[in-house]
Amino acid sequence: MTDACTTMSAIDLAICGASVLTADPIRPRIDDATILVRGDRIAEIVAGPAEASRLEGVRRIDARGKVATPGLVNVHTHAILTMVRGVAEDMGFAPAYTPGVPHGHDVSEEEAVALARLGALEALLFGSTLLNDTFVHQHLTLPAMAETGIRAWGCGRIHDVDFSRVHLGEWEHKTEIGRRTLDEAIALHAAFDGKANGRMGVQLSPHAPDTCSRDLLVEIRETSATLRCRVNTHLSQSKVEVGRIRSREAMSPPELLDEIGLLNDRLIAAHCIHVDAADIARIGRNGVHVAHIAKGNQTHGHTAPTQALREAGASLTLGTDNMHADMVEVMRWALATGRLQKGCVDEDWQPHTVFEMATMGGARAMGLDAEIGSLEVGKKADIVLFDYHRPHLVPFIDPLGNLVHTAQGRDVHTVIIDGRVVVENSRALLIDQDEIIADAQRAAVALWQRAKM
Repeated sequence: MTDACTTMSAIDLAICGASVLTADPIRPRIDDATILVRGDRIAEIVAGPAEASRLEGVRRIDARGKVATPGLVNVHTHAILTMVRGVAEDMGFAPAYTPGVPHGHDVSEEEAVALARLGALEALLFGSTLLNDTFVHQHLTLPAMAETGIRAWGCGRIHDVDFSRVHLGEWEHKTEIGRRTLDEAIALHAAFDGKANGRMGVQLSPHAPDTCSRDLLVEIRETSATLRCRVNTHLSQSKVEVGRIRSREAMSPPELLDEIGLLNDRLIAAHCIHVDAADIARIGRNGVHVAHIAKGNQTHGHTAPTQALREAGASLTLGTDNMHADMVEVMRWALATGRLQKGCVDEDWQPHTVFEMATMGGARAMGLDAEIGSLEVGKKADIVLFDYHRPHLVPFIDPLGNLVHTAQGRDVHTVIIDGRVVVENSRALLIDQDEIIADAQRAAVALWQRAKM
């Protein structure tokens, strides 16, 4: 934070009168603040109003009664899987393994774009400024998601099992499938990583240890080192996965990744549900970033042992996975999960704990903590304004407590990414959101009709 009298060049945007939750532990809350943006970065955060003369001709956003936060960082999602929303939650298992629902190999390019745009739109309207996505047709869905203004990171799922047979209980690893999916990921990295002023990026995304052979996982490790990119995968997400790896490798999934060299602080490991004490110690010792899918996992009757993982040294982050994109609600579920496991309310699990997971924790997992994740001078101007002029967010005593315990993603009023306003009055500005909703509905209906044949 700097003094309002500091001499500086022109300001492009002023957010005036906000209560700011910075996610910076040095000064986590600033009331009645003015955030000044120059270009794509935060130039100043002024305690109180800035001098009127400095704001002549500057676009101003009246943020009185609003709470400003950093953009939320969703480290693990599958935007296209909005297609099974409201159905797959009650089937008890991941869609890729479940008969009778649309699968990735069923989705056409046009349908993939329609559904991915819906997922990105939903996330954006709920205050996520970065999505780390993986599924099919990413060469088309990644730029389509970026058109909404969001930070679109992703990768096609890398695997060598034949996914058209997995839901039938058939597991056959084919070298040609692994070669194709890895080559597609390498091409995606060459085409999109670092594009759109850094709003686009690519991580390698092996689907899971059970859908990748050992040889393919070794290739992914070597490729990630060559490309200097991170890895995002599912890990110990199901008893099926654990059973198959124990049968195939005589070890647990975390043991396998550790032996191969993928279990490290450049790995985002989603779920980590079915882990024993040795697995937890191994994940923590290696500094793995665990993507806690708090709501999605409990919907299926499971949860990750987040208290034990934290104590072991793992870095906890948050993701929405499939069917749901409200990171505010995910924070609430993560807090409740931690307290249930701890068996009490103490300093280990407080609103600031899960807020950090959704902001700086996610930024660190993505390797972007110097650029995003907190509202600090010099960082990217990724700013979300929540409207606290709403009955469930009053009284205004502790805005962070209200955010985690009672707010919802739909309380987002304004979203700014790279200094550009992309959501205003709870509507997206860069795309036609009504068209996106209609296109996604048509795509999902067509997919479900084909799945029932």
